[in-house]
Amino acid sequence: MTPSSSQLRTFPFGEGTAVCDTTDGTVVHIAHPRHPGMNFLLDDTQGRHYPAFHWGKGFIITDKGGGRWDHPQSLDMSADGVDVTYRPVAGVQLQVGRRFGAQWTEQYRVTNQMTAPVTLCSLAVSVPFRDHTPSAKECLVNACSAHIWTGGAFSYVWAIPMNGTGPGLGLSLDAGELWSYSVESRTQHTSSNFRGHLYLHLTDAARSPHTLGGQPEFVLNPGESYDLAWSLGWHEDFSAFERDALRTSVVIPALTAASNDQLMVECKPGIKLSAIEDVEVAQLQAGRFALTAPTPGVKHVDILDGGRRSRVAVLFHRPVRDIVEKRIDHILQHQRATDRDASHKGAFLPYDTESGLTVNGGGWRDWSDGRERLAIPILLLQARMRGWGDASAIDAALADFNAFCRAHLVDKEGNVLEDSLHPHPDRLYNFPWVAEFFLRQYQLRKNKADLLLSAQIFRQYYARGGTHFLAFVCDPLPDTIVDLYTLGEKAQAEELRELLLGHADYFMGLGHDLPKHEVNYEQTVVAPLVLLLEAAYRTRPNAATADALHERMRWLLAFAGHQPHVRLRHIPIRHWDGYWFGRNRQYGDTFPHYWSVMSAMAMLNYPAELGGFVDLRGMAREILEANLVHFRDDGAATCAFVYPSCVNGAPAHHEDPLANDQDWALVYYLKCEKMLEP
Repeated sequence: MTPSSSQLRTFPFGEGTAVCDTTDGTVVHIAHPRHPGMNFLLDDTQGRHYPAFHWGKGFIITDKGGGRWDHPQSLDMSADGVDVTYRPVAGVQLQVGRRFGAQWTEQYRVTNQMTAPVTLCSLAVSVPFRDHTPSAKECLVNACSAHIWTGGAFSYVWAIPMNGTGPGLGLSLDAGELWSYSVESRTQHTSSNFRGHLYLHLTDAARSPHTLGGQPEFVLNPGESYDLAWSLGWHEDFSAFERDALRTSVVIPALTAASNDQLMVECKPGIKLSAIEDVEVAQLQAGRFALTAPTPGVKHVDILDGGRRSRVAVLFHRPVRDIVEKRIDHILQHQRATDRDASHKGAFLPYDTESGLTVNGGGWRDWSDGRERLAIPILLLQARMRGWGDASAIDAALADFNAFCRAHLVDKEGNVLEDSLHPHPDRLYNFPWVAEFFLRQYQLRKNKADLLLSAQIFRQYYARGGTHFLAFVCDPLPDTIVDLYTLGEKAQAEELRELLLGHADYFMGLGHDLPKHEVNYEQTVVAPLVLLLEAAYRTRPNAATADALHERMRWLLAFAGHQPHVRLRHIPIRHWDGYWFGRNRQYGDTFPHYWSVMSAMAMLNYPAELGGFVDLRGMAREILEANLVHFRDDGAATCAFVYPSCVNGAPAHHEDPLANDQDWALVYYLKCEKMLEP
């Protein structure tokens, strides 16, 4: 419910404005003149935002009980802000002060008014940034991506408009600590186009004690207070925010390393490092440390700056060949449908790493024996072309899958079907994956029929409306065209080339008005679009394509932030994949989701002569290496890591037990290997 105009008061906030509801002192609107018509906060136009979720409301859990705060006990509106008081738990007072001007500052003071100590086990403040996707057109003028980092004393939020233009809104922590964030109002009803209401936590030890390597608790003695304070301001880009507000004291150039390598940390003088897990910290010189780890995995390291403590997370991993070979061994042992009849036994299935059972996905198509499971045979082909793994075992599995695919996943016209139980060619995403399987099989075996089938599938993709859709065509399709030319199939190659260019021209003509896909607007709408325009530019360079490509790369970069956690840095926000692909069926930010590797490929394919972006190659490497976190040391895997501490009160910050579609991360790593070479 939107407050009436008589209940609103507008305050100057830098070059923009902040609007408060005078009935409860909360902030309901944040605007900047360079983003006309945009509110950086959610409102009720989508029917999902209500007063209980307004900025600055929240909840607390203590060892004496828990409670939410909504309507204040007292409210004092002044010329430059507002002061409110709550009593969320008997004997615990919360005082909130907001001041507006060149900056917007907030302080949350929790005071123990009891005669005995009280332990703060969770304290959460609502920050309902407008991170939702009603449509591409609306997102690109009226929504932002909120990149959250809750790493103790060094914490922030960077909210950048989804079109990638500045200024963005930065929240930087001034006092106290933030150790996690959670999400509320995220349900099947809100589905995939709404990230939910975001809450910043002093701690969430009460509900999710394992988050970020362990959540602290805070004890307040009688009469004692704890202050949590932050500032908000406008900044042209993240670099300006980092320089002017964050004043970062620790730099970690890379967050991933092979298990036998070092990770370097550069600090200002006086900072100390302390590892939580099995990490060795060696000080090389003043302000320079090296991290090593005897075992692979995500490792948390504390940064001690006087009395303030922050935390970062890095990944040590096995060499990529070892990861791939262990993964393939695990797949061949656990994820083949060998219990089925002869024509179906070649399928690959999701696998529950807890129960040890494959999953029959007839009632849920994201667990099927088709669709995204095509990553597995393509991974086998990539490994086979490198001479990795047990050649005879891989060849046998590929022969069985080839028979299954021809019998159940592709028809005689070249249409790609859902899976063996649903013979319908209605999902265009499936077409390029099956086409790629036959393309890579041709490249390995040199059977011309495989290449011709790949070309036939692409023609059917376009015949069924692919020109108006953004399936992931722009890696396998250009290779198919090149191989057709090489074989002398010039007419087919020219036909596909023209279809590719027509595809690019159609989407250039749409501008911001991109069609809805399975999610209204997402990273895997924009990354395939960037790859499409890159392919068109290489085929037919011109200024119009270059300009369109530059703008859309800016859209793509807006999906990702710079947080010092291997699961987050440069990883696009995705918040629905755990629900659709995981066994737990849990919505919430999924970091990293493996399709973030498509952003890496788009970055690596960006024409160097166009310029305009800093270190796309370095960002791509970090994305690809971060996605190695999906794969366990025994070759098992997880399809989703739901990152927030909790979603709708249910503990998260955990791996889903299902190995499903995450093998695309390895497929793309191997595809991009040569582009990463110096």
